[in-house]
Amino acid sequence: MSGELEPLYTADEMKAAEAGHDVERMMERAGSAVAATVARDYPGARVVAVCGKGANGGDGRIAAGKLGAPVVEVGEPLPGADVIVDAIFGTGFHGEPREEAARAIEAMRSAGAPVVSVDVPSGVDASTGEIAGPCVRANRTVTFHGAKVGLAVAPGSLEAGRVEVADIGLEHSETAHARVTSKSIRLVPARERPGNKYRSGSVLAVGGAPGMTGAICLAAEAAFRADAGYVAVCAPREALPVIEARLLEAVKRPQEEALEAAERAGALALGPGLGREPSARELVRKLLAETDIPAVVDADALFGLEPMERTAGTVLTPHSGELARLLETDAEWVDAHRLAAVRSAVERFRCVVLLKGSDTIVAAPGQQTLVSEGTPRLATAGTGDVLTGILAAFLAKGMEPWLAAAVAARAHADAALAVPHERGLVASDVIAELPGVLDAAL
Repeated sequence: MSGELEPLYTADEMKAAEAGHDVERMMERAGSAVAATVARDYPGARVVAVCGKGANGGDGRIAAGKLGAPVVEVGEPLPGADVIVDAIFGTGFHGEPREEAARAIEAMRSAGAPVVSVDVPSGVDASTGEIAGPCVRANRTVTFHGAKVGLAVAPGSLEAGRVEVADIGLEHSETAHARVTSKSIRLVPARERPGNKYRSGSVLAVGGAPGMTGAICLAAEAAFRADAGYVAVCAPREALPVIEARLLEAVKRPQEEALEAAERAGALALGPGLGREPSARELVRKLLAETDIPAVVDADALFGLEPMERTAGTVLTPHSGELARLLETDAEWVDAHRLAAVRSAVERFRCVVLLKGSDTIVAAPGQQTLVSEGTPRLATAGTGDVLTGILAAFLAKGMEPWLAAAVAARAHADAALAVPHERGLVASDVIAELPGVLDAAL
């Protein structure tokens, strides 16, 4: 998929890519790229480079030489400077920094000067994004050959600042992780001639308990705006009048008719506003066990979910708290080990798992792990329901579940970024921008 996915490298993958190449030449290109970024973004600044003993430190020394900047070894006092080049640890680092390095990192964090990191911020695990101890908070990161996994996955991504990729003369190779770009949205099937509303994508959304009808309405509206041709909503009878007043285009049916309604659906959207009553959990179990159509399982439908074998594609879409409950751990562990948490969930449930957060991670058995950059604009109530509707629409159009999940996450974020205002953004604003995002990809 040319252009739709960008490789994300682990430390081992970078080591393999560099094998057999001239090390001095690569370091010269790397150091030159760092120096060029500093000179461009901070012209005339007093620069100091803090360098470790490895190859990363070598890159930093080359950058310092080109900038006419002093080099500070780890363990030496940090002099005053306008800009700091961080070249302590590179892609090979993992675990917790030793005492001298930890002190140097803390000195950079408290210096009050912008930091340009070489390849990855020191203290960040390039292969996972995990941070076990103190780490540099960079304003810029100049990375080489390709972005690293740890620059795309939180918490490491939150410390990297603006990331630039510098060419050091290597060929790209297959990677176990990739970043989803906006070009991926062009993979969403368009409506065809001849066709009808069902062939354009038929979605059944199940949820909408009293007091939570907004969630199912957002999911249904998002499915329509993500180009589904038909959307039906099954909700408790007492909630249907409220949903009827809000949703014009969707068909409404009582929840006890959900299995019958699923016969004409191309995908299920389970969970928005469903509630956690035993009857709701039983409905989710029956729909997953007795239907053979793809399903998005979100929100309340994740509560108490147990692994089951399904022939049809299944996508779980938890945030860190929901995933923690599924894995019987805590949200803090999930936030600190996002890749490991997703892989654990895939192993347990044997389906696609989409972990929401500052970045979105999509993993599935036997597939490349995909990462979609998020936006803080989505940190508002109801946007998870919007994602559920988008994903259900893409599944109903016949997209492979793993890819549909990743592309839905990218379209979701792009729609949020297209909203003309940043403050006061609400979930329905994101829905309104979805058609434009889909059209722009054609």
